[in-house]
Amino acid sequence: MGFKMGIVGLPNVGKSTLFNALTKTASAQAANFPFCTIEPNVGEVGVPDARLDKLAAIAGSKQIIPTRMTFVDIAGLVKGASKGEGLGNQFLANIRETDAIAHVLRCFEDGDVTHVDGRVDPVTDAEVIETELMLADLESIEKRRANLVRKLKGNDKEAQQQDRLLAAAQAMLEDGKPARLVEVDAEDAKAWKMLQLLTTKPVLYVCNVGESESVEGNEHSAKVAEMAAAQGNSHVIISAQIEEEISQLEAEEAQMFLEEMGLEEAGLDRLIRAGYELLHLETYFTVGPKEARAWTIRTGTAAPQAAGVIHGDFEKGFIRAETIAYDDFIACNGEQGAKEAGKMRAEGKSYVVKDGDVLHFLFNT
Repeated sequence: MGFKMGIVGLPNVGKSTLFNALTKTASAQAANFPFCTIEPNVGEVGVPDARLDKLAAIAGSKQIIPTRMTFVDIAGLVKGASKGEGLGNQFLANIRETDAIAHVLRCFEDGDVTHVDGRVDPVTDAEVIETELMLADLESIEKRRANLVRKLKGNDKEAQQQDRLLAAAQAMLEDGKPARLVEVDAEDAKAWKMLQLLTTKPVLYVCNVGESESVEGNEHSAKVAEMAAAQGNSHVIISAQIEEEISQLEAEEAQMFLEEMGLEEAGLDRLIRAGYELLHLETYFTVGPKEARAWTIRTGTAAPQAAGVIHGDFEKGFIRAETIAYDDFIACNGEQGAKEAGKMRAEGKSYVVKDGDVLHFLFNT
């Protein structure tokens, strides 16, 4: 199961620099002019998880395979994008394909880096992009509701559900609020997701600060924190400049550099953790002598669906999941010790997988 986070923002806020650092590549051209990212650049990163290394050490696993998160660097947006200004149409199409939005905001002062509007005001920048996404959603909703008229006359139940949800989104947007604030019932959840409205995507604000402000942030990031809290969204403070420098270093050197800067961990780790919380994701493990591997699922996933992340046949033929909690696996020094201590459980189809579970699936072929 792949999870995509779109990195968005106005031109020259540090998106491509951050993307390059996060994916340790130079595939996204970072330059001091708008629209230097013409096509969305896609990069995958392993999700750091210290638990995986501990499990592998106990099991003597030959290979360690972390779960992965995909970052998509999307072309810079300008005011008027919903009407096709700049690279607007392309931006809006690309963002539709992501699971969440990492909204990079310029929170640094630098006279050598031009701001598209000639000022540093991250809250206003956030409002510009949110407004463009809301306008694009409104236009999309109006077209889609117009196309449903014939089916509605024929009492098509699916069309009625779709129109009802679109109407709820339209009312919220016309009130100047994003569609993510619409309260959706469980029976409507799937149809709601299928609408693929831009403003239903969860948002993580990424405050790009200068090197010297990477620990505490600054007055600009403080305003973003206040805005995020008011919206029920989250934020992280990152210096794209520092992340770029770290990406060029070996692991040991990178750790020393972080310590010198007064940072406990790299921005990538903080960003991924915040992304997991934002998307309500968690991790389970499969462990053996061949490999120790992490798998990503949504919180609340039942065992058969968790098995399906590995292979569809695992879900179809699911019998049971042999389950050991992470802490028990460590405390009992592995699978055999957990079995002897009575810490391995046989769980059925209704079992909801917990973060850190070590699982072995039994299934019919």
